[in-house]
Parts: sequence; structure tokens; C-alpha cells
Amino acid sequence: MLSNQDTFNVRVYYEDTDAGGIVYYANYLKFFERARTEWLRKLNVSQSTFLEQNVGFVVRKVEMDNLASAKLDDELVVSSKISQIKRASLIFEQEITCQQKLLCQVTVRVACVDFKLSKPCSIPKSILGALQSVS
Repeated sequence: MLSNQDTFNVRVYYEDTDAGGIVYYANYLKFFERARTEWLRKLNVSQSTFLEQNVGFVVRKVEMDNLASAKLDDELVVSSKISQIKRASLIFEQEITCQQKLLCQVTVRVACVDFKLSKPCSIPKSILGALQSVS
């Protein structure tokens, strides 16, 4: 059984940093996105399958708190958990640590959207079932 929390490791590459070797703040959002996507994969939720059906998740709101800097070659751990499941949206609580030091934390609301209609829609039952099994 999968846990309601997941971790994803990511190494900081040169392309992730500014001229001083510090991770550019917007790249933390990319790390968080990768962690959410990989967690869905572990739940056997294929985003490409839903895109074929014109359904997908879009980020609606982000609250981010940058507490410390990651640097070139750091190995980061991105922790993710779902704090709320609604009919058409999810809220993730995520954080990035390096050697157990908290660097960044974020709350992300993602909405399920019907791309053909450009409107929110209910989360498909197959995804909802997988998500509820770990929450």
C-alpha cells in the first residue's frame, strides 16, 4: 500500500542555478511539479492517458515560502502529500529539504480541467479512487 506522503530525489544541475551557483527560485516549482507527476505514476495514473481524453490538471494557486538556498550539486528531497481532495481539485503540501534542512515549502491547488470546454470538471473516478486510496 502506498503512503499518503511520497518523496522524490532531485540533483541540482548547473542549468537550475544562477551565476552564483544558487537555485533560481522558479526552479523549485519545477521540482515540485516533477514530484507530483512521479507520485501519480506510482499510483498508475498516466497523465498522457487523460490528455488524450482532453482532461488534465492545471495549477490554480501556489503559496511558496523560500527559507534557504539550494546550491549546485545538492541532492534535494521533495516531499509531497495531499491535504485535501475535492470534486474538481486537490491541494498538495510539499517541501524541499537538503540534508534534512528545510529549504522551501509550498501549498499547491491543482484543478481538474476539461481542455475542450476550458472549464473545471470532476476528477475522473479512476484518478479519484487512486488518490483516495492513499489519503
